[in-house]
Amino acid sequence: MLLIPAIDLKDGKCVRLRQGEMNDVTVFSDNPVEVAQRWYDAGARRLHMVDLDGATSGKPENAGVIHEVVEALPDMDIQIGGGIRDEDTIETYLEAGVRYVILGTKAVNAPHFVGDVCVEFPGHIIVGLDARNGKVATDGWSKLSHHDVVDMAKHFEQDGVEAIIFTDIGRDGMMQGLNLESTVELASAVTIPVFASGGVTNMSDIESLCAVEEEGLQGVIIGRAIYEGTLDFKAAMVRAAELTDGGS
Repeated sequence: MLLIPAIDLKDGKCVRLRQGEMNDVTVFSDNPVEVAQRWYDAGARRLHMVDLDGATSGKPENAGVIHEVVEALPDMDIQIGGGIRDEDTIETYLEAGVRYVILGTKAVNAPHFVGDVCVEFPGHIIVGLDARNGKVATDGWSKLSHHDVVDMAKHFEQDGVEAIIFTDIGRDGMMQGLNLESTVELASAVTIPVFASGGVTNMSDIESLCAVEEEGLQGVIIGRAIYEGTLDFKAAMVRAAELTDGGS
């Protein structure tokens, strides 16, 4: 079970939102590189970064900070989402050393684009499906589509994406636990890895996730809980390793 710390970027700072609301923001640090180093030192093998400004504007807004993190931590697998809407942006991030790029709004609004970039950048494309009541949201979660999460995941699996990140918007940043039922339903419907996101609060959530790892759940992205201290990241890594095959 891969535990992935999240760094959400807004105006160059490390922040967290509640339910994706850009006006409900908590700033945790003015130095994202320092924060990334902290999680690397705690044992994280992958880092999840989101350009929140980019998700809203449709183009990279915090690329400079992201490049600084990549340069500071060359041994860390970094995945980045937010504002990635064209091939040039993907290529620029990958050339800078980013391991995976996450497509969200563009994937939903122009599904053919996913197939194209999976061919051009094999092994580097992840799709993030952010849902409210089973329907996929786009444009920084400000718009709700009519698309069903499971149907879209199956479609992107056929396109050749590396993995799916599933976020329950209603749980994100609310410290109310995961929507485990919906996450397992999605993971069971596809054969590619699924990463859970949104709602992790404490060690009990980690234990619940480890218990369903065999359903296709490869990892979880953790945000507010490790910043507010309701979950000790290093301890969670140890516990996940105890409950799964080496924590991997």
